Amino acid sequence: MKTVITYGTYDLLHQGHLNLLKRAKELGDYLIVGVTNDNFDRDRGKLNVRNNVLERVEAVKATGYADKIIIEDYVGQKIDDIQKYDVDIFAIGSDWEGKFDYLNEFCQVVYLPRTQGISSTMLRNESQETVNIGIIGCGRIAKRFPTEASFVNGVNVSAAYDINKDAVVTMSKDNESIWAYADLDKFYDAIDAVYIATPHLSHYEYIKKSLEVGKHVLCETPLVLNREQAQELYQLAENKNVILMEANKTAHCPAFNHLMVMIKSGLIGEIVDIEASCSQLLDKKGREFDVAQAGGAMHEEGSYPLLPIVKLLGINYKDLTIFSRMSNQVDVYTHGVMRYPNATASFKVGIGVKTEGNLVVSGTKGYAYVPAPWWKTDYFELRYEDQNENKKYFYKWDGYGLRYEIQEFISCIINKRFSSARLRRKESICMAQVMQQFDERKNFFEI
Repeated sequence: MKTVITYGTYDLLHQGHLNLLKRAKELGDYLIVGVTNDNFDRDRGKLNVRNNVLERVEAVKATGYADKIIIEDYVGQKIDDIQKYDVDIFAIGSDWEGKFDYLNEFCQVVYLPRTQGISSTMLRNESQETVNIGIIGCGRIAKRFPTEASFVNGVNVSAAYDINKDAVVTMSKDNESIWAYADLDKFYDAIDAVYIATPHLSHYEYIKKSLEVGKHVLCETPLVLNREQAQELYQLAENKNVILMEANKTAHCPAFNHLMVMIKSGLIGEIVDIEASCSQLLDKKGREFDVAQAGGAMHEEGSYPLLPIVKLLGINYKDLTIFSRMSNQVDVYTHGVMRYPNATASFKVGIGVKTEGNLVVSGTKGYAYVPAPWWKTDYFELRYEDQNENKKYFYKWDGYGLRYEIQEFISCIINKRFSSARLRRKESICMAQVMQQFDERKNFFEI
């Protein structure tokens, strides 16, 4: 039996792809198709993939040409796959001619003629919707947004609004394409979507107003501090046929998503416990220490350690106990303990107390360890009783990480997906529920 292998992104599957797969199939008896995963595409600087890897795998499967479909995860995998599957022929499009000659050491390399006049890039360019985004709130985080958005295809950051006139004027001066607006209604007239980076207590009103006028919304975390408000806003977004997404950058980090998939696939067994921590020592003169601006460790950092807990153990915890050290009515440190039917989880956050900021997920077969700062995941380990089985995983974290959440936001808009699998609406609502319990001081103890 002659085995053939080929690779591709297969984004916006078109006739050119079909022709290439057909030609590859005709070279042998058994065709293996490698589909590049989302993380691998990002590492090559491609933040313009329209369809996610699962959608692309299904599209390739539907062609009927592939006898086996695999996922391409890392540079150098082609050699591993060729040896693993005892491949006779490596086939690839002629636009790569010469680039894969090094594989001749392992198998025959065949460059197949491309179909002229059609490509995924051309189709994307022809059909790409350019989403005009406006920024509400021109503070520290928002200043990073225009640069990060420039790495995502189909995005144009074109407007900014802030009640602080100096802040919005500075944003406009620093970015030639951004117009400064003093009138919120005129601001909305100029955009399709909005990125909200204002203080926590203003999120609800700005999100609601933006949704009511039919704008897609990406709002900084925490989305809101109340469960009912979160439910109301997500329902309003769906009623208005627009996207509402919480901008938790860790949720969209490539390494974090891969870690979640690996744990859910059972590589460390059944999850028994999760420990997640985030802390930093901040200037006590900042808004983070102002109770009137919803300051405090829980509001500032709580959504990050809650993320792996709700992703892995779900939203139906049995109870939550909260311990906090308070200073001038603001928590400088909070430790939460959550009990699930068959597991426990704990989170620690601090803005005036420093602690080890790692993530540990304990299972019946082993455990996952992500060193500090785990929320900026670029490396993690799976560890076992037999240390020879331990595995280390390395990834890239580009820029400030905002580009990953922007890419998913635009993808949701284009593909009309109301909820992202990376941070589902119900998970975002659960985080708001935890914030609400903290604010209502339920099952709360001061230390």
